[in-house]
Amino acid sequence: MHILLIEPEIPQNTGNIARTCALTGTVLHLVKPLGFSLEDRYLKRAGLDYWDQVEVKVWNNFAEVRAAYKECNFYLATTKAGQRYTEILYRHDDFFVLGRETQGLPQDLLEEYREYTIRIPMRDLGRSLNLANSAAILLFEALRQQGFPGIK
Repeated sequence: MHILLIEPEIPQNTGNIARTCALTGTVLHLVKPLGFSLEDRYLKRAGLDYWDQVEVKVWNNFAEVRAAYKECNFYLATTKAGQRYTEILYRHDDFFVLGRETQGLPQDLLEEYREYTIRIPMRDLGRSLNLANSAAILLFEALRQQGFPGIK
């Protein structure tokens, strides 16, 4: 599985997601610009001592990732989606794409991949779940469907 963060802003969120990726064997992809340095102490602290256990790939833009993974499905998480994340049957090489903490995913991307948008049900309070929590919810549903391959 893959988690792709487009222009993440908060190092602690990315660090927490990196920890989740390390513990599940998931590849973490980061699309620039990043709102922090990969050497950021908060990023390192949130990821604890898992950084050497996670495969992290940094990209200049989303198009580069798509070109490198042409056969994979990319599911875009947004509160604007019609279908719930539980309505999809995920494959082992699928991507979960999450946007910036303050703005979410770009509108043009959401329009281009409309049929691949998914949402986590939640109350409408004008805010959404924390990025790291959302990534974990999505990832663990996909892993559950696959019988938690490679993890116990």
